[in-house]
Amino acid sequence: MKDILLVDGYNMIGAWPELRQLKDRDLGLARDRLVEIMAEYQAYTGFEVNIIFDAHMVPGIGKKYNNFRINVLYTRESETADEHIEKLVHELKQIDTRIHVATSDFTEQSLVFGSGALRKSARELLIETEVVGKGINQDVETRKKNRNSTKIPLSKEIVEIFEKWRRGQ
Repeated sequence: MKDILLVDGYNMIGAWPELRQLKDRDLGLARDRLVEIMAEYQAYTGFEVNIIFDAHMVPGIGKKYNNFRINVLYTRESETADEHIEKLVHELKQIDTRIHVATSDFTEQSLVFGSGALRKSARELLIETEVVGKGINQDVETRKKNRNSTKIPLSKEIVEIFEKWRRGQ
């Protein structure tokens, strides 16, 4: 089963403390940080992640680009992120696909739930990303330990000697 997560970008930025503080200084930086966080989430969970931003914050004709393998979409000027998310839910809905929508907008949650998508609040997604971050850190630590282990227990001095030999010193 394929999982797709549609994220209301400005909704997350307004709800997550770290992103809210960044937004007050630089909205572009807050958007970039959200994309980074969601890229880690995507890599760890395997979900396909799409972040949708309203065009009213970035005027234009609507555009889509890929950053860190995340689909970032800006709506057309007259279209809201909610409207675009509703369209995407209908377009992407298939038997072998689960669609999750992350927004704290209650009306939007009700609409997408009625269309067959699963809903996540901004708070739920924040907690999930924090759990993913901890999981990534644990995986890194485990890999470091496994990489440095040998079948023969060696003293620290011997390990240093071998390391110098390896480096040709």
